[in-house]
Amino acid sequence: MKIETIAVHAGNKTDEASKAVIQPITLSTTFERAEDGSFPGGHIYSRSSNPNRALLESVLAQLEGGADAASFASGNAAGMAVFQSLPPGTHVIAPDDMYHGLRNQLKNLFAGILTFDFIDVNDSQVLLNHLRPETGLIWIETPSNPLLKITDIKQVVKIARQNSIKVACDNTFATPICQQPLALGADLVMHSATKYFGGHSDLMGGALITKEKSEWWLKIRQIQEMGGAVPSPFDCYMLARSIKTLPYRVRGHMHNAQLLAEFLETHPKIESVMYPGLLSHPQHEIAKSQMTGFGGMLSFCLKGGEAEARRVINGLKLFTRATSLGGVESLVEHRATVEGPDTKTPFNLLRVSVGLEHIDDLIEDISQALG
Repeated sequence: MKIETIAVHAGNKTDEASKAVIQPITLSTTFERAEDGSFPGGHIYSRSSNPNRALLESVLAQLEGGADAASFASGNAAGMAVFQSLPPGTHVIAPDDMYHGLRNQLKNLFAGILTFDFIDVNDSQVLLNHLRPETGLIWIETPSNPLLKITDIKQVVKIARQNSIKVACDNTFATPICQQPLALGADLVMHSATKYFGGHSDLMGGALITKEKSEWWLKIRQIQEMGGAVPSPFDCYMLARSIKTLPYRVRGHMHNAQLLAEFLETHPKIESVMYPGLLSHPQHEIAKSQMTGFGGMLSFCLKGGEAEARRVINGLKLFTRATSLGGVESLVEHRATVEGPDTKTPFNLLRVSVGLEHIDDLIEDISQALG
């Protein structure tokens, strides 16, 4: 099936009892056993599994072309499950501009349990220089947040395979509509489902999708079940519902992001624009080779430094100053402020989640704010 059909059908099931076309929300926390002690419905207790979660995980796995998926209460919970699955002493390599929530998780919660290096994973020699005998995982994020760097997934996978190392890819910015890391060789894909999967800034979720049901995957599934950081049946239902429009929403985000990036690139008050769909992006050719679209996120740096960035962000009217991304509304954020004192983000940078408003209105709003 094509991805649009998967998005509509893989997370839905006609209810056998009522024949309702849309699956009901199953709020029950527990499920009746048969006389022989078995569970004819396939579910025992909602922390372990639930009909709504099963359907959500079905569509997540099929969208990414994976063997299985596990859903979580947030993207950070999904990322944490990966790190918790690693044996103590494992060395993790991650990008130097890794999403700050997961970077801080490693630094603050896994110090003394795992070891880690934050490096330029896009430089093969640097990556090779940081490999150790105990390196067990290379974490990549492409496009990256908020610098929109592109990692050559096949190149990282090649190095990892030669050294028996697993590769996990944060695919939140790209979504499976624009990029399929498992098909490029990655072992695991992670998403903050709060973002484009949810698409309306009104629910939280996280997801992991595996290429194969390996021993490592069974460990992650154990952490999901025993740790219990799972989404509610209602959130699962809402995510499956939102995913039905994902392919069309992402195309709208991409259309607007490309046009907004092209406008910003020619504006005299803009120092640089970070969007992989621009020919000027340093990794545009890599992006073109592994992505079917360039996503709805962009960042730009202003001439005039931090003061000018703050003046512009405070002058916007349609763009809401807020954290998060992937919703139908356009959001803008002074990212360095959010990330804290050890940020690698330039202080004259604004990150934009380009929404689904009419592009003419978005450009007009940016124009008046720039002055």
